[in-house]
Amino acid sequence: MSNILKKYAQLLVNYCLETQPGDKFFIQTTLLAEPLVREVFREATRKGAHVEVNMAFLGQDRIFMEEAQDMQLEYVSPFRKQMVEEFNCYLYIRAPFNTAEEQGVDAEKRAKRGAATKGINDTYFARTATRALKRNLCQFPTLASAQLAGMSLEAYEKFVFGACNLFDDDPQQSWLDRRKSQQKIVDLLNGRETVRYVTEGTDITFSTKGRTWINSDGQTNMPSGEVYTSPVENSVNGQVYFSYPSLHGGHDIEGVRLTVKDGYIEKWEAQRGKEYLDKIFAMPGTRRFGEAAIGTNYNIQQTTKNILFDEKIGGTVHMAIGQSYGQCGGKNESAVHWDMITEMKNGGRIFADEELIYEDGEFRF
Repeated sequence: MSNILKKYAQLLVNYCLETQPGDKFFIQTTLLAEPLVREVFREATRKGAHVEVNMAFLGQDRIFMEEAQDMQLEYVSPFRKQMVEEFNCYLYIRAPFNTAEEQGVDAEKRAKRGAATKGINDTYFARTATRALKRNLCQFPTLASAQLAGMSLEAYEKFVFGACNLFDDDPQQSWLDRRKSQQKIVDLLNGRETVRYVTEGTDITFSTKGRTWINSDGQTNMPSGEVYTSPVENSVNGQVYFSYPSLHGGHDIEGVRLTVKDGYIEKWEAQRGKEYLDKIFAMPGTRRFGEAAIGTNYNIQQTTKNILFDEKIGGTVHMAIGQSYGQCGGKNESAVHWDMITEMKNGGRIFADEELIYEDGEFRF
């Protein structure tokens, strides 16, 4: 474990965040990730970075949302504001005590908090889009995440570290190889204007004219393994069925089916979690899509109810409602960015400008 965590830290500091001497480097996580934080702190300090750490305790966010008055919900931390505006590197290590902690949080309070932090969130999206703020989201295995995935902690550790290529002799070279292979996909898609996803329950088309497909090669998410864009907002048409379960805001959602016309989600259904969907689609910007993507990490072949891994599953596609990516040219704004995933390995097809480029979970070029 000690050796794996050192390799993990080296990958995060040197490859994912490309840390340079003098960089202001911020780590956000929980107390459970202390073993990884120690190694990241060591490696980033060796690189000459100025490292700050914020580690949340059990129930911190829930206590705040339950007890905070309006003036506290509307307060913006000057420390958070400074980090977003001035720091060079931001590492968010997911290490939850309880994956259902957000369940039951008052929706009105959540909305007020979202409105208060919109300004710094806008700055965050703008700076990360240009990598003025180099950011990475990663995972430290905890018992709560393992239980959510239906695994033992030991099995979950192997899953997480394997998805990040940490058992390879040179994890960084493995990610450079993935970057090279995915660039072929991105180059093809950036030369096309219309994309169509077709599989059981899904036939949805969107334009990417004037938009950019991004090669997600592990620098912003670890693990990664996807290519993604923000579709032209009013171009999405058809129906999409998301066959994989989803966890959002502590709520389990399954069997989501969306009907879309001219980019606007007109109708939604769910086998489980319809009431939560109703609340989400009442929020500004959520009835348009901010992302369309294709998962390419074939080291990940099982769902864990953790979007960091599930959206990367090789042989799947996903679409996100809400906030667009500025680096792709997206224009939709929302406090929500929620990825939903569907299987493509059993007869799924992708067309680009009417040419079949992908079938049964594999690209055909």
